[in-house]
Amino acid sequence: MGGAILVAGTTSDAGKSLITAGLCRAFLRRGLKVAPFKAQNMSNNSVVTLDGGEIGRAQAMQARACGLEPSVRFNPVLLKPGSDRTSQLVVRGKAVGQVSARNYAEHRAWLRELTAAELASLREEFDVVICEGAGSPAEINLRATDIANMGLARAADIPVVVVGDIDRGGVLAHMFGTLAVLDPADQALIAGFIVNKFRGDVSLLQPGLDQLEQLTGRRVFGVVPFADRLWLDAEDSLGTVTDRPVGVPQPPIGDEWLRVAAIRLPRISNSTDVEALACEPGVAVSWVTDPAQVAAADLVVVPGSKSTVSDLAWLRERGLADALTARTGPVLAICGGYQMLGKQIIDDVESGQGVVDGLGLLDLDIEFAPDKVLRQTEGTAHGLPVQGYEIHHGRVVRSGDPTWFGNEGSARGNIRGTHWHGLLANDDFRRAYVTEVAISAGRRGFQVAPDTSVESVRETALDAIADLLEENVQVGELLALAQTASYRADPIVRHSLET
Repeated sequence: MGGAILVAGTTSDAGKSLITAGLCRAFLRRGLKVAPFKAQNMSNNSVVTLDGGEIGRAQAMQARACGLEPSVRFNPVLLKPGSDRTSQLVVRGKAVGQVSARNYAEHRAWLRELTAAELASLREEFDVVICEGAGSPAEINLRATDIANMGLARAADIPVVVVGDIDRGGVLAHMFGTLAVLDPADQALIAGFIVNKFRGDVSLLQPGLDQLEQLTGRRVFGVVPFADRLWLDAEDSLGTVTDRPVGVPQPPIGDEWLRVAAIRLPRISNSTDVEALACEPGVAVSWVTDPAQVAAADLVVVPGSKSTVSDLAWLRERGLADALTARTGPVLAICGGYQMLGKQIIDDVESGQGVVDGLGLLDLDIEFAPDKVLRQTEGTAHGLPVQGYEIHHGRVVRSGDPTWFGNEGSARGNIRGTHWHGLLANDDFRRAYVTEVAISAGRRGFQVAPDTSVESVRETALDAIADLLEENVQVGELLALAQTASYRADPIVRHSLET
């Protein structure tokens, strides 16, 4: 059986996904067969796999780091939040129902067995499996139902390394506290720590790291410096921050910028669709919730949503619906956003609200069905080959507008809508569309770059994180740890905390 290690985090968005991807790429470079694994993910950013299922986007990115196609094996359980209390449960790529935080406990036994068996199967096939935890293992109120953090580590008997984001502050306390609140059997599997997003002189941090090692008896395997180029394929909702640019805007080739406002819906889904736009020099993409920003932008993107009717109501409450209907400039609506722009939504599935009026910007009627459309797609748009994927319950049941391309989507004036995700990652198509938007918006000084490749940017980012780990983390020791037959460390003293 191949080796395995679990990358846990002190918090959500601590860097688990990127560290996991970097280790996948670093081990692949050493000639190993590597696979990623996340037993349970909670995310509305997902992709469709070749085997016809749905998994978290981070696991697709990690599969790429391993030189593999995405597979439901790499993320057998996915929770897609539709509200603060309920999520859609996706098992081995297929939606099987809705669960709440309370009744999810009823599923823990069979899901634990399923995920443990999937990990064991991967370890039979690969030299090493890099597992990613979910949230934080210090959420001890959820320990009884945990299948992704210490629950998985205990079931598979694998060591754990804990990543902390020093950019948030208090990382040493986070690391010590994460270890301290665990029970002794869980503590024994914690092998050490990785500090992420460090800025400055490491020598100033070193005394704290030395004391952390003395207090815990665990190694600090390295300190990863902050890098602003590792922003693609963000999975956590914390990555879509209002009023901040997406990625790192590159200077324009011409003498004008193109300003893109992406509406930050409460239940945003597949937010990564706009990242391809942000790869273009001279295109400044920001997440917005202010109607004035919608009015001022050259292009407005209404992204996907896991709760279409609810997010449509939010658009109206915030005045964003009025701002959209008042626009004369370009609008791009994707999946749930596309559905919102129609005349009518019939939804007895996701929201249960029946017939709901849309914004009426497109002559379109949508009806939700219990079974989800999950498929990879390809076709031709404006004479250019394009690929994408679809993930949605809503179907177009009537359309009075011309299609955007082939038999897909809608086009009316400056408004474009589609159910396809990933469309803008098609380089030639994106260049043509961005050029069209710039002309429509009157940005005559904007010039699209002739050679931007989203896939090359992704590959460069994966190599960059692997390089950072090789330079700043004891990657060889982590590999040896993953290949250890049975790792155990002494529990730390809990007595002072308990008293």
